[in-house]
Amino acid sequence: MNFSEVLASNPLFQVIADSARELGVEAYVIGGYVRDLILNRPSKDIDIVSVGSGVELAEKVAERLGVQVIVFRNFGTAQLKTDDLEVEFVGARRESYRSESRKPIVEDGTLQDDQNRRDFTINAMGISLNIANYGDLIDPFNGMSDLRKKLIRTPLEPGITFSDDPLRMMRAARFATQLNFDIEPDTFDGLVQMAERISIISKERINDELNKIILAKTPSYGFKLLHQAGILKLIFPEFVELQGAEYQDGKGHKDNFYHTLQVLDNISKHTNDLWLRWAAIMHDIAKPATKRFDKKVGWTFHGHEELGARMTPRIFRQMKLPMNESMRFVQKLVRLHLRPIALSKEEITDSALRRLLFDAGDDLEALMTLCRADITSKNPDKVRKHLANFDKVEQKLYDLEERDKIRNFQPVITGEVIMQAFALKPSAEVGIIKTAVREAILDGIIPNQYEQAFGLMVEEGKKLGLELKVVAE
Repeated sequence: MNFSEVLASNPLFQVIADSARELGVEAYVIGGYVRDLILNRPSKDIDIVSVGSGVELAEKVAERLGVQVIVFRNFGTAQLKTDDLEVEFVGARRESYRSESRKPIVEDGTLQDDQNRRDFTINAMGISLNIANYGDLIDPFNGMSDLRKKLIRTPLEPGITFSDDPLRMMRAARFATQLNFDIEPDTFDGLVQMAERISIISKERINDELNKIILAKTPSYGFKLLHQAGILKLIFPEFVELQGAEYQDGKGHKDNFYHTLQVLDNISKHTNDLWLRWAAIMHDIAKPATKRFDKKVGWTFHGHEELGARMTPRIFRQMKLPMNESMRFVQKLVRLHLRPIALSKEEITDSALRRLLFDAGDDLEALMTLCRADITSKNPDKVRKHLANFDKVEQKLYDLEERDKIRNFQPVITGEVIMQAFALKPSAEVGIIKTAVREAILDGIIPNQYEQAFGLMVEEGKKLGLELKVVAE
């Protein structure tokens, strides 16, 4: 198979070919770009292997293109950007590993050496940029056949490939999920046998692959593969603890592991927001810790939303996920995820709606998306009924928001107003009065207007034995 016509559509490849010829080295396009070219998938990353110095080739190409090159001499690689493409150059190399380390001993090698060290057959294919066979596909491990069969398979014996870099086990699940491929049986057996070796990989590198699985079209597939291989329990044990359905006195509960994966797939149909998908993963994370059996009602998980919110920072910290507004967003949605669903099952009061609007704030739409995804059942009529009830709640929320503008409201009586009025310093009394005013506004007892709120503030102050020092303006 020859790709010279395809290469001709991008003058970059001819520049690389001319530069390599001038330097007297061989050059090949290799890896993911070749795979995606055959699959007709968009790709903006191009890997170039030089049988010679990859850095010198990158510098020559950058000079011809008039662009800047970034050199990583410690790694023998270089990178440049042109148009919307990112091109990485490396010299062909062979790698060997000590069993206790993931850092290889690197030596110069041949193209075959370089292809041997690749993770999967579909990523080991190359396209020649050399005059003798320009555009020819070089496919020593039948990667093209595996693409047709939709298989993820290692080029060497799986134990060698996964021992060399255990992150490749995560990548196997990731590529299978992104491409909707199967993992070839011997390769999957290698995942099972080498699973424990994932422990030497940094959590940051693991997260990078896990997040790519989460952002796939059907992320549950990757989670199931990792679980079946015994890897998920090592990188995310709290998630695995969700598995299992227990029965007592004829009463059972759903398997929260598979329920959560269904919620994740559901939400993935409506958003590509990584952290909203993480909220789906985390929403029931505390159910194992809160599970109780009540003879009258069966299994309960009371308070799992609050405990789950408290668990979120710890899990993010131990997994080395970001401890910033992304974590706080996930935590907030875990804490609130039952509120809209509960409203759909009871008489809805304006007070309850105001409180939800206030607590959700700008994240109301994200919360609603999560709650819709959380409605799962094998009975489609039951799902339709719950969604219809949820539609009513959602409409009432938006109607109330339009009328009261409560979603991001700030009470007109601030802590500063309270301290000035009663000549107080920051104290518990200030918080008590501020909370009382806010709750009265949310309950609809008073409007969020200064005169009425100031009057209530005075009354609350009197209850605490405080004397007004400054009258309302």
